[in-house]
Amino acid sequence: MDASCVVVGPACEARVGATNIGRPRQQGKARGVAGVSSWHLRVFAVVVGFLGCLLLAASLLMSAVHQMQFRSGAISMSFRGLQLKQNFARKEQAEQIMHARLLEMATSDSTKNESDGESFELWEEPYKQAHKWKPCAAKHSLADEGPSENNNGFILVSANGGLNQQRVAVCNAVVVAKLLNATLVIPRFLYSSVWKDKSQFGDIYQEDYFVNYMKSDVQIVKDLPPHLQSLDLEAIGSQMTDSDIRKEAEPSEFINLALPVLRKNGLVHFLGFGNRLGFDSVPAHLQRLRCRCNFHALKFAPEIQRLGSVLVQRLRGVSAMQTEMDKQLFGGNMLDGATTAGGGLPSRFVALHMRFEVDMVAYSLCEFGGGEEERRELQAFRETHFPALATRLRNTTVSPEEQRSLGRCPLTPEEAGLILSGLGYDHRTFLYVAGSRIYGGATRLRPLTRLYPNLVTKDDILSSDELAPFKNFSSRLAALDFIACASSDVFAVTDSGSQLSSLVSGYRVYHGRGRAPTLHPNRKRYAQILSEEGGIEWGGFQKRVRIMVDEYKRVRARPRGRSAYRQPRTPGCMCRASGDGSIDF
Repeated sequence: MDASCVVVGPACEARVGATNIGRPRQQGKARGVAGVSSWHLRVFAVVVGFLGCLLLAASLLMSAVHQMQFRSGAISMSFRGLQLKQNFARKEQAEQIMHARLLEMATSDSTKNESDGESFELWEEPYKQAHKWKPCAAKHSLADEGPSENNNGFILVSANGGLNQQRVAVCNAVVVAKLLNATLVIPRFLYSSVWKDKSQFGDIYQEDYFVNYMKSDVQIVKDLPPHLQSLDLEAIGSQMTDSDIRKEAEPSEFINLALPVLRKNGLVHFLGFGNRLGFDSVPAHLQRLRCRCNFHALKFAPEIQRLGSVLVQRLRGVSAMQTEMDKQLFGGNMLDGATTAGGGLPSRFVALHMRFEVDMVAYSLCEFGGGEEERRELQAFRETHFPALATRLRNTTVSPEEQRSLGRCPLTPEEAGLILSGLGYDHRTFLYVAGSRIYGGATRLRPLTRLYPNLVTKDDILSSDELAPFKNFSSRLAALDFIACASSDVFAVTDSGSQLSSLVSGYRVYHGRGRAPTLHPNRKRYAQILSEEGGIEWGGFQKRVRIMVDEYKRVRARPRGRSAYRQPRTPGCMCRASGDGSIDF
């Protein structure tokens, strides 16, 4: 057959007939039929292949569209935690339960009484009292003075700890520089083997904004002058460590110890500087400076603001309006989608800061239901990371039961969930969990996910590509948790000693305008309640938990001895409107 005969037709038939002249008629006919059948098979194969390509292309296109929708922040129910792969994995593992009876009652009540989850009291703080307090640190009083021309030298601070410890150190350094009439060099952040983050000030905060905002109060520079950079500060006696300055020292201690060195050498280097400045003895005009720094001057770097904005937008839903808190946290880096009202009510969420990492658990000397295996594991951790504590334990007996009764044990995820359930947050509540790795992993977390299946972390809300630039920087990841917790409708604390809990609580008081409740359980009283769980009914448990939490929600001025970072209702930071319209403080 002619190779050019691809399509059967009269012309091709004629050429076939010409080719077969002199051959028996029947043989030519048989070969023609075979040729036609072969051609049909080829056409069929081409058509099937073409349709397969079309289906594959359509599938790839739909996958790409779905991925674009996901990254643009459209939150489906599965994305919001109901069908997260992480939760599927958790269900396959055993639970670590300490309070089985209460957990069973809480689970039953949470799914039964759904109407209570929208109660006004659950989502608001005492507004009539709280809204009387207004932020005042941005204003200058008559007592405030600008930087003096008679400068005594430079203050250099190398701050230890993680993000929140370093934030406190920065603002305390501003006050000390003002107190000593010195120029502050942008603080440096020490590398920690615990946090393993090499980030410096400019990686976390906006340097230029910080310098410009504080310039009317304190002169701040980015580097030491060249003639001071090569000095051996320890050799000339200009280095002061935390052993030289007491924790929460009075201003007079800095004047007596640091000022003479500053005047002699022109420079003082504070190494560590962890919580070195107290609160009660600091006059109002310096307290104001501390609050100006913490609540106004420290703005997260633009890349942190942008990703934090994405995180909050997806937690709330795109219909949420921009709040005063958003303006402070994001500046001009808030996504447009989160500033437009309409399209339904915004989602409300509770942020829970869990402090149940292995170091907290090991250091507490408490037991958490894991038996002998848990005891061996925690003791091994102490031997490696807390050798002094491990040595002391060889000669001293510590009762885990006594530690718990004194309120010294960190709350487990299960215990935190029981508090939320006791307060009336039902199983539909959307729960954002902040914090590092939970000791015990999914097994320990499972009782909390049983109560609150809509549980997510930043790793669930943000894609791996979005988190990639932050992955090896614990302080930048902690900044995202700070943003989510500060922006939440309700912030729940499990450890009042945590710096993140302290700073976020204060930030919400200062910028929340009386509409940013924070839940603080009293661990000692809670331990007493849990110790009676065998004879307590769910209604009694709820009543006692609500009384415990409501006591902290009372609006009052900062008590003596408490941090102004946590409780900024204090002279120099916030002002209170009197009944006649005048302003106190």
